[in-house]
Amino acid sequence: MQRLGGENGLDARLFHQAFISFRKYILDSSFLSADVHIILNDICCGAGHVDDLFPFFLRHAKQIFPMLDCMDDLRKISDLRLPPNWYPEARAIQRKIVFHAGPTNSGKTHHAIQRYLAAKSGIYCGPLKLLAHEIFQKSNDACVPCDLVTGEERVLVDPEGRQATHVSCTIEMCSVTTPYEVAVIDEIQMIRDPARGWAWTRALLGLSAEEVHVCGEVAAIDLVTELMYSTGEEVEVRNYKRLTPITVLDYALESLDNLRPGDCIVCFNKNDIYSVSRQIEARGLECAVIYGSLPPGTKLTQAKKFNDPDDPCKILVATDAIGMGLNLSIKRIIFNSLIKPSINEKGEKEMDAITTSQALQISGRAGRFSSVFKEGEVTTMHRDDLVLLKEILNRSVPPIETAGLHPTAEQIEMFAYHLPDATLSNLMDIFVSLSQVDGLYFVCNVDDFKFLADMIQHIPLNLRVRYVFCTAPINKKQPFVCTSLLKFARQFSRNEPLTFDWICRHTNWPLVPPKNIKDLVHLEAVHDVFDLYLWLSYRFMDMFPDANLVRDIQKELDNIIQIGVRSITRLIRASEATSVSGAIAVPDDFPLQRTEVNDRMLNLKDLPAANQEQFSSVTKVPGQKRIRGSKALGYKPAEVQSNMKSYGQGSLAARLVREGLLTQEMLKQLEREWQVHHNNNGNFPTGKRDNQNGSKGTGKKK
Repeated sequence: MQRLGGENGLDARLFHQAFISFRKYILDSSFLSADVHIILNDICCGAGHVDDLFPFFLRHAKQIFPMLDCMDDLRKISDLRLPPNWYPEARAIQRKIVFHAGPTNSGKTHHAIQRYLAAKSGIYCGPLKLLAHEIFQKSNDACVPCDLVTGEERVLVDPEGRQATHVSCTIEMCSVTTPYEVAVIDEIQMIRDPARGWAWTRALLGLSAEEVHVCGEVAAIDLVTELMYSTGEEVEVRNYKRLTPITVLDYALESLDNLRPGDCIVCFNKNDIYSVSRQIEARGLECAVIYGSLPPGTKLTQAKKFNDPDDPCKILVATDAIGMGLNLSIKRIIFNSLIKPSINEKGEKEMDAITTSQALQISGRAGRFSSVFKEGEVTTMHRDDLVLLKEILNRSVPPIETAGLHPTAEQIEMFAYHLPDATLSNLMDIFVSLSQVDGLYFVCNVDDFKFLADMIQHIPLNLRVRYVFCTAPINKKQPFVCTSLLKFARQFSRNEPLTFDWICRHTNWPLVPPKNIKDLVHLEAVHDVFDLYLWLSYRFMDMFPDANLVRDIQKELDNIIQIGVRSITRLIRASEATSVSGAIAVPDDFPLQRTEVNDRMLNLKDLPAANQEQFSSVTKVPGQKRIRGSKALGYKPAEVQSNMKSYGQGSLAARLVREGLLTQEMLKQLEREWQVHHNNNGNFPTGKRDNQNGSKGTGKKK
């Protein structure tokens, strides 16, 4: 039966599902046709064979898997064995392929860019918006007019809107139909990326350029050579060595007391970023902070602060977001941990030690040729990790063996023609299960696509629009961003344009600087929502008409986020001191009722009745105009830096006064009540008690 099923398009997985469904249908149906009864009876009596059931089984299977009726057509559509044939413009010319191979800081990209700038026309394809911006700026500074194209932004340097001869873009946005003299593909090793690898494959096979300059790790040489062999093109390899030496130290940092100017501590999650940066500033040192979800403008500002020789900030705390796209003056890379969460090709989360490629990419940021430090150093925070780091760095990087592919909108539309009742998520599932690839390729993970497809399935949209919404580059772990996409799609389906006023209402704009880490994370999510609006505005201009206005407030939001990041340790303290809105951390011997939620927290309602009225008058004044922006948190431009340095120093009372939660009059009354409480209970004198519990008031752990 399984062999017969295979001949009719039922692979092992589909056969198993159809078998379970058919058995349930036979056992649970109150009515079965006479011919099925007769065959079952014959089998039971030994007069028939189980194979006689196959026509009925196949008919049932076709009802639950409609694609079985058109399997031959679907297999042809999902045949991904000859990707080079998808790009006729590139196949029409004999391209020259140059592979610039080497480690970080070896000058490989520099040489490729020099050829790009000297060409009559060119395209640069990078993995990040920051890199696209950098080449855009560098090109125009060199008097080579260059446009910028990213998913969320289009900048034409010609005042009359004519396209420049050169363009710098994120790799997903490159055109495979426009002819160029020179194309540059940066970070080619990302062709193996489980989610984005398809974009590098498309650029490598499809760019219509006389010369294609590929930059990346030595590990990708064999794969690129093999792929180009299938197009009939030869690869010229140019090898580069690192321009500055880098040393793996024989000792770990072990304590943050041993930090030196130019140090960068690399963490692999934001909680570690928060924890380490707070411990650094507790030692009286300033640090810059860079992680992936920060807006590009904030990353650049933090990088500039760290690089500025006149700025007191000499320590950087970052994730592997520094691995590419930022020029940083780092003397020593310190790995806080070597364990990094990752998503495998099946979409499963894994916790494993960083790869040799990742370790080399991050370590290579130390002692760069263009920085003030001409020699780099690498070590770990913990002594036990140092042996593992040396082992990882001494391994050879395994060669990259496969390149990513992704179904196109046209292929999915053809599937939908044959399977009109299937959902987009099901179409994608069926496509991947039927797709055929040769040994040089793999189909990229489509879990994020399917997640969005399922989320908006109930909204009436045509297939092409639905496909575009599902390719939106969002983080599905951010509920606010996912909810926004859902609302965008619903508004779109009603044919109601998403105006500037609508997006302001949805995000509660204008926003104020964050008071705690939760606020900061929300502001980052709002920034991503603005990014999503801009991304969709270039695909549906009539439905997202106010891109310029949204871009303006996004820049304002970037500045607000920068305020929060500059005072990130204050936000961490505020987060630790607050469990619910309005809750205030208090010392153990404060003579006030505890809340039931948390015995270390105090809510407004827990204050004595006499104080509640005073407190309410401070926090909310009837008819008072709502203050927005930095003033809402008591920021004064001239005092911002000094406030940030002193924030959290001194007693709890001083901090509450600075936050505007206590007035001097209220403070005096609370002190009087506290002293009365101590005198009545025979406790320590106030000064001695304060000294003993000093650490509790400031939120510092003993």
